[in-house]
Amino acid sequence: MSVVYAIILGMEKKRGLLITFEGSDGAGKSTQIQLLQEYLREKGYQVIISREPGGTVIGERIREILKNPDFQEMSPVAEALLFAASRSQHVAEVVRPALEKGYIVLLDRYIDSSLAYQGFARGLGWKKVMEMNDWATGGLLPDLTFFLFLGGGMGLKRKEEYPTDRFEGGGVELQERVIQGYRELARLYPQRIVTLDATMKTQDIFGMVKEKVEERIRQKGLTSET
Repeated sequence: MSVVYAIILGMEKKRGLLITFEGSDGAGKSTQIQLLQEYLREKGYQVIISREPGGTVIGERIREILKNPDFQEMSPVAEALLFAASRSQHVAEVVRPALEKGYIVLLDRYIDSSLAYQGFARGLGWKKVMEMNDWATGGLLPDLTFFLFLGGGMGLKRKEEYPTDRFEGGGVELQERVIQGYRELARLYPQRIVTLDATMKTQDIFGMVKEKVEERIRQKGLTSET
């Protein structure tokens, strides 16, 4: 075995796991992320959680612009580019360094959000948006993605304040187009994207999340510190 190959192999073994949670607003992503973080830490894994857009100082500033209801005139292309810029900084500053240390990274939204929102709902085309994000992230895709499906505008109905930001201000019609986009992505990437019924009880959903995560951990050969 060459020295170079040994180094590469060692890096691959050390690489952590990137798990993302997607879905419409109010689907319960944050709840599942918190439950999974607690579960994995109890098992002895190093875990970090983050969100998009945001996750860095630069990303949070971009988030403020993207979610500001005063900017309804923002073009779909500008929106997609801002998401990609935030994501690029997030991957470079937070996500990739954590993965290289062997951490499990849990994200509230990632590339699939842009594919669903800008690619499908805004009509830019998912392939074009994918190319943009592939460049922005250096080709970093999730190991596992959970899509929490909540249709019929139920996500918006779960919100305490309506509308609260520019995306929620798009109403049920926008959310339904987004959901259609997510469902198409789940069809295109069945090995990576797991669709879950967000109307089920929280613990029932989490049971399915745990099962899939444990399966992916075994496949990756990831070990805990305990």
